[in-house]
Amino acid sequence: MPKEYYLKTPLSEDDVRQLKVGDIVYLSGVVVTARDEAHKIALEKYERGEKLPINFGEVAVYHCGPVIKKIDDKWEVVAAGPTTSTRMELFEDKFIKIFKTRMIIGKGGMGSKTTAACKEVGAIYAAFTGGAAILAANAIKKVKTVYWLEELGMPEALWVFEVENFGPLIVTIDAHGNNLFEDVSKKVRERRNIAYKMAGVD
Repeated sequence: MPKEYYLKTPLSEDDVRQLKVGDIVYLSGVVVTARDEAHKIALEKYERGEKLPINFGEVAVYHCGPVIKKIDDKWEVVAAGPTTSTRMELFEDKFIKIFKTRMIIGKGGMGSKTTAACKEVGAIYAAFTGGAAILAANAIKKVKTVYWLEELGMPEALWVFEVENFGPLIVTIDAHGNNLFEDVSKKVRERRNIAYKMAGVD
């Protein structure tokens, strides 16, 4: 049976190793948005030996292009739904291995390279419900700061959020090499092949 966990950043390896696919997590602490451009720039800066504005090992990384407005001198999150994560598959395994990020949040699942990196490092990928941008925004209690806004624009910048019980997040890749999306896809293919065989379809 899936279990429910309430966790807080910074996450330890022990925190995430206890989780299994299907478990539900509510996260408090610091979450940083990062899409493909931010992943690319972070890795490039690391390889050049430049200092990064965030310790990605102490936060959860959220695949999200938020809608944010500024009222006086304060940022207010309007919507913060997840971005489809497959576009980050190109970078995520290297990102996890280098920065030791313990939790990646997004939607739609990720592939075998990310799964392998999660197992090696001790990290998880957790899915947030697509279309629930307002629910996500409600769990964000504060915009602490933003980086790379001028260079990348609002959707691609590193937004640093303070969150409380952010979720529900469903663990779809755990730190033991299990990938819920890949498992389901495999079962669907197997059942489809059986159905085709029974129907006499090659």
